Amino acid sequence: MRVFYRLAFAIVAVLGAGCGPPRTEVEQPVSRAAYAPRPVEQAASTVEPRPLAPLPPIAAPDRYAVELGRMLFFDNRISGDADIMCATCHIPGRGWADGEALSTGYLGTRYFRNTKTIVNAVYANYFYWDGRLGGDDPVTQVRDSINDSHFLSADARIMLQRMKQIPRYVDLFEKASLGEPDLNPISNAIVAFERTLVSKNVPLDRHLAGDQNALSAEAKQGLALFEGKAGCIRCHDGPYISDGKPHRLGVPENPEVFSDPFRIITMRSTLKFLRTSNYSNMRNDPGHFAVTKNYEDFGTFITPTLREVARTAPYMHNGMLPTLEAVIDFFDAGGGQSDLPKSPLLQPLGLSAGEKAALVEFLRSLNGDPILIELPQSELPEYTLVQDWYKKRN
Repeated sequence: MRVFYRLAFAIVAVLGAGCGPPRTEVEQPVSRAAYAPRPVEQAASTVEPRPLAPLPPIAAPDRYAVELGRMLFFDNRISGDADIMCATCHIPGRGWADGEALSTGYLGTRYFRNTKTIVNAVYANYFYWDGRLGGDDPVTQVRDSINDSHFLSADARIMLQRMKQIPRYVDLFEKASLGEPDLNPISNAIVAFERTLVSKNVPLDRHLAGDQNALSAEAKQGLALFEGKAGCIRCHDGPYISDGKPHRLGVPENPEVFSDPFRIITMRSTLKFLRTSNYSNMRNDPGHFAVTKNYEDFGTFITPTLREVARTAPYMHNGMLPTLEAVIDFFDAGGGQSDLPKSPLLQPLGLSAGEKAALVEFLRSLNGDPILIELPQSELPEYTLVQDWYKKRN
C-alpha cells in the first residue's frame, strides 16, 4: 500500500509538474554569453595552485557522542519507515559511497545524482554536488539528510519518541551532553562519528613527509604528471585535493535521470525547493546554478576530493564515468562535448598510454587504510518497556 501511494504521487507529479498558480515571472531568452565561465575561473590558469599536503589534524570529538553517532549511523530507526539508514547509501565496504551511478534514496524514490563518500568530509568546503550547503555546517547537512523526503524522510517528532524508548541511547545522549534525543542532538552525534572517518596511512602523505619508498616509481611519475603536464592540480589542490569550486566539464547527462519518472520527480522536487526558475522544463542538471541563479554557473559542479578515489567508482556527479581509466580518458580529451562553454582550465592533454597508467597508479596512492565498520541492526540497543513511564520526566 505504501508503494502504491508513492507510485500514485509519482504519476501525479509527472503529469502535474506544470500545475498550480500561474507564474508571474516570464522566462527571457538567455544568450550564450550569459553561460560564459566566471572571470575568476578564466583567470585561474594564471593562479598558482596550492601544493598537495597531508590533511591537518582536527580536534577529537566527544567519545560518547562518537559512540552514539556510530550506532545511529547504522540504525534504521532514524529513517521514516525504519527500513534504511545512513549506511544504506554510505557503505563502508564501498568507500563510504554506494558504488552506484545514481543513488537510490528513500523507499519509492530514486535520486538523480551520485552518492559522494563521507570519508574526510570534515574538510570539505561545500556539501552536495551543487554546493548548496557550506562545509562549516555539517550538522545542517546531516539534519537535512534525515528530514529530506528523498533520503531518510524522517519526522523529528516520531524519531524523538523512538529514541526515548531506547534507554541506552538516552544514557549516551546525557553522557555526551547532547540533551534530549531530538533531531539536532541526533545530527550532532552523527557528525561527531563522521569526524572520525579520516584517511590514515595514505601513501601520498607518507611520500610528502619524506618516505621515499611510499610511492612506486610509476606513482611518482603519475604525481609529476598530476602537478605538471596533466594539470590536475589546477582543480585538485591542497590537503583535501580539491579547490572546492564549481566547474563545467561537459560531463554527458545520465539518460536514466530523464527516462526514469522517479528520478525526474526527485530532480524537479529538489530544484523547486531551491527556487530554481523553469525547473519543470529542464532537461539538463543545472548544478550550482540552482544555488546561485547565475547562468555562468549552469551545469557546474563542485570539485570533489580525490582522497579515497579508487574506492568510490563510478565517477562524476551522475556516475557517467565508470572507472579511473575512463576519467583519465575524459580529461585527456579536454573534457566532454558541451553546447555551453567549458571551463578554460580544460585542454586536450595528449597523454600516452604509459602516462595514463601512471596517473591511475598515482590516484590509487590516495587511498588510506580501509575504514571498515560493521554494526548489524541486531547488535544495536533495543526498545525497552519503560517501567512506571507516567512517573518519568518526559
